[in-house]
Amino acid sequence: MFIETEGTPNPATLKFLPGRYVMGTGTADFASPVSAERSPLAMALFDLPGVARVFLGGDFITVTKTEETPWQALKPQVLAAIMDHFVAGRPVIEGDSGEDLAEETAPEDAEIVAQIKELLDTRVRPAVAGDGGDIVFRGYREGVVRLHMQGACSGCPSSTATLKHGIENMLRHFVPEVVAVEQVDF
Repeated sequence: MFIETEGTPNPATLKFLPGRYVMGTGTADFASPVSAERSPLAMALFDLPGVARVFLGGDFITVTKTEETPWQALKPQVLAAIMDHFVAGRPVIEGDSGEDLAEETAPEDAEIVAQIKELLDTRVRPAVAGDGGDIVFRGYREGVVRLHMQGACSGCPSSTATLKHGIENMLRHFVPEVVAVEQVDF
């Protein structure tokens, strides 16, 4: 098994490509070992000293390290843990995802929300996945779009600029009802 590694805009995060599906569809973001209990892969990665966050995408895994841990020491351990997991044939996620958080929207905004989601799914999420992350729609009220950044995007130094100058400008251009975009942590 050959695992490729790519840098991300977040210097604390690396993207690992095992050459096979990880999640297939959907994503999973784990900010702590406690939140990762349903994922044997994420738990194996959190067992490594210096792992701060694990994100599982369609065909990639992003790992965020603690500030004190150098990638030179951690990267080989992450590669070994990923390889061991897939070679052993263990599941990536066990049981139900349990991640169905409610979206904050008003029924009268259904058409606007559909436009926003379409733009996010077709223009934003593919680009963000290329950088090892994801953006999840969490709500729309009174012109404000609420988004949750995951994976490499969570805590990335350039995420605020991406959100405000990239995503907000694009949404405001295509959906005039949008006045602002804000990041939420759930």
